[in-house]
Amino acid sequence: MLRWAGAVGALAVIALGTAPAAHADDVRGSQRQVLRTLDLPSAWRTSMGGDVTVAVLDSGVDPAHRDLAGSVTEGKDFTAGANPPGVAPLRLHGTYMASLIAGHGHGPGGADGVIGVAPRAKVLSVRVILEDEEPGFREFNTAERFENVVARGIRYAVDHGADVINMSISKELATKEERAAVRYAISRGVVLVAAAGNEGAGKPDSTGYAPYSYPAAFPGVVSVAAADRGLRRASFSNWNPSVLVAAPGVDILGAGPGDEYWVGRGTSQATALVSGVAALIKAKYPKMSPALVAQALTTGAVRRPSGGYDTGMGFGVVNAPRALAEAARISRHTLTAGPGSHDPARPLGRGVAPVQVIHRDQHKITVYGGVAAAAGLGAVASLAVIAVLVGRVRSAARSADAAEPPVPAP
Repeated sequence: MLRWAGAVGALAVIALGTAPAAHADDVRGSQRQVLRTLDLPSAWRTSMGGDVTVAVLDSGVDPAHRDLAGSVTEGKDFTAGANPPGVAPLRLHGTYMASLIAGHGHGPGGADGVIGVAPRAKVLSVRVILEDEEPGFREFNTAERFENVVARGIRYAVDHGADVINMSISKELATKEERAAVRYAISRGVVLVAAAGNEGAGKPDSTGYAPYSYPAAFPGVVSVAAADRGLRRASFSNWNPSVLVAAPGVDILGAGPGDEYWVGRGTSQATALVSGVAALIKAKYPKMSPALVAQALTTGAVRRPSGGYDTGMGFGVVNAPRALAEAARISRHTLTAGPGSHDPARPLGRGVAPVQVIHRDQHKITVYGGVAAAAGLGAVASLAVIAVLVGRVRSAARSADAAEPPVPAP
């Protein structure tokens, strides 16, 4: 089974009513802790994500939501044919993620509703997963023709102007097409951000870590873990060496289709927040390579583990103004893969075939073994003869000394 899934975790709709004042108090107020954790008001003095496109590879985005209106371009639906004819996509998860990245609020001064990390960024919606509730979900997750929808979605996003690709999705197994698509995106300067996955509450697998999730575990992709309200690893968040950074992922409020609002938890939400910070960086430094954007995110992180890194929180919790400051420091540099770099479309390393014995000549083995043994015995005998001769010479020398008469005194 393919088992593409949004890494969303628990989700609940909030009934906030229709009064703008209620929205302003409840929605924006509920975002206050996340805004403060990422220190977004300070970051917005430098960048708000203008002229940047973030592709949201997900279940689709509602372009009519008042907090996203005018910011969304609907791209290709790579899940077409999974749902029965005439069934419209629900677009729950995708709308939620897009609002965390590029929500601009609504009402006077945009003071009501969801404000995203990069409120002036544009969203390119690319549908590559179905919601669990959609009737075609089982067909999508089992039919071979949908196996490489994410690989095709990545290439589509790159070719249609994405600067950042958000993938709040996860799958257990990787394909060579996905590896090649990741390489394609990075080679064109596109930053890829993906969810580390939500299986961290279970027992470690055979590697000793929580399961690896793809595309997050591909080299070059920013793999994001979820932090709880105390900025520790959330209990559900996967821990493994692919994790690069963390962001808030518990009780995160965002937008849903039809002007609704949602609260949920998962590495999906954390991923969307980090994609927003990457958009702030790319808006200020549009030519910065993905590797340097990742360096800015990690160097600017706060709440760093005591050893500098751990597999649960990576290099720490992303901080927007610190990441922008690091980006400013390294912006004049370049960091690109040279011609001798590893091709991520191919497995790392080479398989070594076992040495095969074509023919065992037992007679020759016996003869050569006998020769070797005789040579060893000969060496031992030679050493014994030398020892005897040395002993005789020393004995003769002592006898000669004893027989010599004493010399008289003058």
